[in-house]
Amino acid sequence: MGVAIAQIYQLKVTLVDSQPPIWRRFWVPDCCTLSELHQTLQLVMGWQNAHLHEFEIGGDRFGIPDPDGFDNDTRDQSTVTLKDLALAASATFRYTYDFGDGWLHQVLVEKVLSPSEAQGPYPQCLKGKRACPPEDCGGMWGYEDILSRWDDAGDPDIEELIDWLGGDFDPEAFDLAAINQRLKPLQNLA
Repeated sequence: MGVAIAQIYQLKVTLVDSQPPIWRRFWVPDCCTLSELHQTLQLVMGWQNAHLHEFEIGGDRFGIPDPDGFDNDTRDQSTVTLKDLALAASATFRYTYDFGDGWLHQVLVEKVLSPSEAQGPYPQCLKGKRACPPEDCGGMWGYEDILSRWDDAGDPDIEELIDWLGGDFDPEAFDLAAINQRLKPLQNLA
């Protein structure tokens, strides 16, 4: 980031089709590039940044351009800031992570604030609900299957499922302090 901050975007990201909703509310500065927003989304949601991703904003696609030039429709996310997009309060856009599992996120611009209204550091997570699903579980339908089996002691594969999830998985868990700790390396950029 490293440039003057004129505005702070208060964003709310919600994992589409999650019931009950899995969401995070956070602040990012207007000088944040979409590459930096991707990093922030990975950290606030709890993803591992192990898969491809894409933003869809106002009919345009942003991501990492294909080095072989086969996909000329995707704009380079590292060259576009939130300020460039001039998003107003109530604007929405989509962020897709892991094209195989298809984790679709809706991002809502809740507010556009001055730095005096939103005391840093930035990015900063403000609130959220529920744990991020585990990577590579088969998307929302796979996660719903895991949740339906999680408390079923009679499930013949429950031990394998517990081992895969690490044994202490809690779908209701949300640790604001841990998320903000993970964001600290990005805060040096603003």
